[in-house]
This record gives sequence, structure tokens and C-alpha cells, in this order.
Amino acid sequence: MDTLQQCVATILFCALASPFLFYYLLSWWKNANDVAKSRGRPVPEADGAWPIIGHLLMLRPPTAPHRLYSSLAEKYGPIFTLRIGLRKTLVINSWEVAKECFTTHDKVFASSAKTIGAKILGFDNSMFKPHPYGPYWREMRKVVKTELLSNRRLEQLKHIRVMEITTSIKELYQFWEAENKNVKERVVVMVDIDNWFADLMLNIAIKMVTGKRYFGATSKEDKEEARQIHKAIQDFGNLFGVFVVSDAIPFLGWLDYQGHVKAMKRSAKEVGCILDRWLEEHKQKKTSTAEDFMDVLLSVLQDKQLFGRDADTVNKAFCMNMILGASDGNKVTLTWALSYLLNNRHILNKAQEEIDIHVGKDKQVEESDVEKLVYLQAIVKETLRLYPIFSAPRESSEDCNISGFHVPKGTQLITNFWQIHRDPRVWSNPCEFQPERFLTTQANLDFRGQHEYIPFGSGCRMCPGISLAGRMMHLTLARLLQGFDFAKPMDAPLEMDDTVGVTFLQATPLEVLITPRLPLHLY
Repeated sequence: MDTLQQCVATILFCALASPFLFYYLLSWWKNANDVAKSRGRPVPEADGAWPIIGHLLMLRPPTAPHRLYSSLAEKYGPIFTLRIGLRKTLVINSWEVAKECFTTHDKVFASSAKTIGAKILGFDNSMFKPHPYGPYWREMRKVVKTELLSNRRLEQLKHIRVMEITTSIKELYQFWEAENKNVKERVVVMVDIDNWFADLMLNIAIKMVTGKRYFGATSKEDKEEARQIHKAIQDFGNLFGVFVVSDAIPFLGWLDYQGHVKAMKRSAKEVGCILDRWLEEHKQKKTSTAEDFMDVLLSVLQDKQLFGRDADTVNKAFCMNMILGASDGNKVTLTWALSYLLNNRHILNKAQEEIDIHVGKDKQVEESDVEKLVYLQAIVKETLRLYPIFSAPRESSEDCNISGFHVPKGTQLITNFWQIHRDPRVWSNPCEFQPERFLTTQANLDFRGQHEYIPFGSGCRMCPGISLAGRMMHLTLARLLQGFDFAKPMDAPLEMDDTVGVTFLQATPLEVLITPRLPLHLY
């Protein structure tokens, strides 16, 4: 009986309270709607999301994300959202929206999106590039710009770049010479130029950072050590670009079914041991002059604690950041550039003619000659237009309004540079390789983040290594084109398919046929 009375009382209470509850919900909905209107419309979301996993199925291999974003932009416009797992992700595909994000709202999007890779591989978020915006990032950005990558420091270390490029060109010639040793007539020689670029860029990076040269070693022990270090650094860099499920669905952090987290921990330990050894050697050396980046950081940091991080951890994190930044992106850009040149023989010939006119065949190209090689510079610019340096996703630190749409705090931002650089409103024949555009209609554009051309990113997160990258890529490409004639192994055009890791990688390794074109004494 008591139970029946309680049920009746509950029903009567609900009946009496219903109008008030309805009025409350109506008022709440109206207020929420008014707030949403004042903030802006919600960004359109692409169809096809699943519960929990969101749009992950759309992004699974072999889908190229940048191409998917471009196709979705045709349907939803230049700004739309995806749900990558549980993470709301804003995708922008036009330079106008990019300009708004990286000028008006630059500080809002100044932090890189948090990932498990940045924590494990980045020495517990101590690396400069993937670190969230804040006091530590601002302090180390100042160190990078004034101490490591200033024009004065780059000029001081110029001899390393010149020496490494000169040595690598010589080794390439010696490889050709060895293949022609027992033949009556000179023959072209097949070279894996992809690996040649990789070894050269990594040699320059490691030498600038640590003062050491590994590749090209002659003794068996040194060759084995070089192979191990090369593989360790290559694995380390590749793991930064892998997808980890817990980055999209955090409550699955315990489930490492892909094995990526285990691999990251193993790689971080291996590279950490290498860096520990290099750092200890520098401490024992106790030089009074800064001969490389590790010396500079030892002098600047001086065993200080930086926002809870010890000086050795900061030194190792930044040195690894510099090695990855100065090697991988440059290698990828040079591989694309040579591929496009081989598919466009008239452009390759024109570049070599420019070098012959302004430098000649009786001396090697120097860094000071590059300013006269305007067509060569245009080739690098055009390569970076088609395949810009990949930029990591960012994350909004507060609510903001983008192009009339409300973007809530914590939204991940992906900028589709690939599509922005192919905007037919800005670029005529946008998918064609035409360096001449940077001598005519787009002659005013450089690497430093005009919003229709942002190959190194834009805003406060723009890559600080632009000057170094330009010097390395221009001199390497100029010396290579001056020193050798190139041909494709087959008459058919080279495959230009891409895949995305940390950068826009070429899906097929580049092999070329080489023939020297300079007097013997210049090699």
C-alpha cells in the first residue's frame, strides 16, 4: 500500500512539475540558442561520422588526407569540421581562412595539438616544435632565433654546409668513376638519389648540431656505427608521423594494439642514449668557442632549470629537433625538385644554362652565387608550392570566431596547405610545374608566410629554419645540376604519387642515371 501511495505521489508531482520543467528547458534552449547565435554559426560537419570513431574510416590508408580534405571542400566549402575519433577537428582549405587563423587568431592557435608522440619522443614535451604555446616555448623560441638560427650563426657554420656538399658530390663522382673503370666508353650509372639526399642532409644536420660526420666513414666500425645512428634517427622521425589511436580516442590509451607506443618508447631510449653520449663528449671537451649547436646550448643553458626541465634534457630535445628539422624536410623537397626536373627536361636544361652563364664550368657554385641564380630559386619555390613542408595540427586555446563560424576551445586545426597552394583563383594551371610563375605573376612571393603561399607555415608557429633550409637546398641543387647530367631509367614519366608521414613523401624512391659534366679537378 505504501508503495502504491509513493507511485501515485510521484506521478502527481511529475504532473504538477512538468509545466515548470518544460518552461525551464524551453528557456535553457532559447538562451543556448541565443549564445550560439552571438558566437556564430557552428562550422558545417562532413557527413559519414560514426559514434566514437567519428570520420576515422574515411582517413584510413590508402587515402591521402590532403586529397580527401580537398574533395570535401568542394562539397562543404573552404572550412568544415571532421571528428577524428573524439577530437573535433577544423579543416581549412583557403588562404583567406588561413590568414584569419594565423593573424587575427594567431595566439589562439599557437599551440601544437597534444599527441602521445610529442610526449614520448619529445623528451616529455621538451622539444621546441611540438611544444604547446607558453613561457617555455617562448623562451626557447628566442634561443632558437637569436643563438642557433641567426644569420650570424648560419654564416659561422657555412663551412660545414659547403664541405659536406662538396664531399658528397665528390663521392657521387667516385661512384660513377668506379663503375666506368673497366669499360671502353663512358656509360651512365644508376644512383639511388633519394638515399644520397637523405645521407647528405643528415650529415649536414648532425655536423652542425654535434660537430660529427658519420656517413662516408671508411673503417668497418665507423660504418657500423653510422648505420645504427642513421636507422635510429630515421625510425625516430618516422614515428612522429604515425597515427596512434589514443590521440583520437583518449580512453583507449591503455590499448597499444598497433605497437606504436612501445616502438616510440624503444626509439626514444635508443636516441636518448646516442644524445647522452654526444652531450657528455661535449662537456668533456670544454671548448671556449661554440663550434656547433650543442656547444651553444651548453653555454646558454648553463645547467639551469627551465620551467621544471633540466638543462641536459632541453639540450638533447632541441638538438634532436634541429637534426630532424634540417634533414627530413630538405631531403623530401630536393627529391621532388629533381623528379619534376626529370619530367620537364626543358626546365632542367634552362637551370643548367643559368648556372653555366653566371658561374661557369671552371669553378664550383658558392652560396654567394645563388642570388644570381633566380631561375634555380624559382624551381625551389615551385617545388615547395606543390609540396610544402608539412605542418603539424594546432589546437585552439579558447573559443573564437572564424569566418562567421564559432570554433570552441580545444578544437584541433588542420591547414590543407596542399589545397591552398593549388587554388585556381591564385595560381594559373595550379597542378602544373611552372617555375616561371615566380619570375612573373608571383615574383613578389617568398618563403615567409604570405597567406596564398605558406610553404613553411605562418604566424608565430612558422618554421624558424627558413634561412637554413634555403641555403641548404639552393646550394645542393645548384652543385648537383652543375656537376652532373641526369636521365630517367625509362622513357616514361616518373611516378609522382605522394604519401604523408611527417612530410609529403614520394611514394616511389627516386633512381636516376648520372653523367659528369665538369672537368675532373672540380670533383
